[in-house]
Amino acid sequence: MTETVVVTGALGGSGSWIVDSLRAEYAVVALDRCLPDDQDVDGVDFRAVDLTEQGEVFETVLDADPSHVVHFGNIPHEEDHAGGRVYENNALSTFHTLEAAGRAGADVVWASSETVYGTHWPEPRLPDYLPVDETHETRPWNGYETSKLAGEAAAERVTNAFGVSVASIRPSWIQYPGDYQITPFRESFDVESAPRFGNLWSYIDIRDVVSLVEAALDAAFDGHEVFNAFAADNFLGVDTATAVEAGYGALPERVELAGDESAYSTSKAESMLGWTPTHSWRDAEGEDIDGPSFA
Repeated sequence: MTETVVVTGALGGSGSWIVDSLRAEYAVVALDRCLPDDQDVDGVDFRAVDLTEQGEVFETVLDADPSHVVHFGNIPHEEDHAGGRVYENNALSTFHTLEAAGRAGADVVWASSETVYGTHWPEPRLPDYLPVDETHETRPWNGYETSKLAGEAAAERVTNAFGVSVASIRPSWIQYPGDYQITPFRESFDVESAPRFGNLWSYIDIRDVVSLVEAALDAAFDGHEVFNAFAADNFLGVDTATAVEAGYGALPERVELAGDESAYSTSKAESMLGWTPTHSWRDAEGEDIDGPSFA
């Protein structure tokens, strides 16, 4: 019998790619604030749900009786929203979704954020060491970052209360093949005048986000685990330590980087989930790949 997975943020940039991939293996119940113009998508049942409304979330998730819940339905930044609104929306959405999943006995994969490490402050801080792994201290600055840590706390609560597993993924700046937003930053980079850059010139291709979600769905682990999600390289094509020292004027005391290796480690995802990123800006910047038709 085909298992059911609930995916929130189903019409968003990441959520739509996740839905499109998972529908080959699962019956997907796809949640977003509104319905797509085209709902005739094989393997997908679209539902309009406000994730900040507990009753709607509980009813929809419990009726679906899923084996897994994938939660990507958050406001992704504060660029055009007040910080308090972002925090309230994301904290409530994540709590209700994870709580419903726990009550349904469903394991969870959800999107936290790289920003919890504190490298996105108005004056970005140098990490304590490189590469940054999941044990690095978290240093939230704004409402968005704080909402993600609130979500990780909710993940702990759900695993404790209901015995389900939760994978909190901390993705880097997500890029889409053929439409890489990092390209202008790479082309204008000059090591002699480099400014600080909030995520240390890191990124991840959406296809690697999807494969990490799928790896987490397939994995067997207990409790709550946090996983970095980054491409294997920086997007500059220069040595990462050189770029960091140029932009920040210094390096941490401990630096274990080779060449253009990402400033963030994904070794935990490799060891626990068998996942490694496979896409690089070198190929993906010019790729012509259509995204999901319903997004």
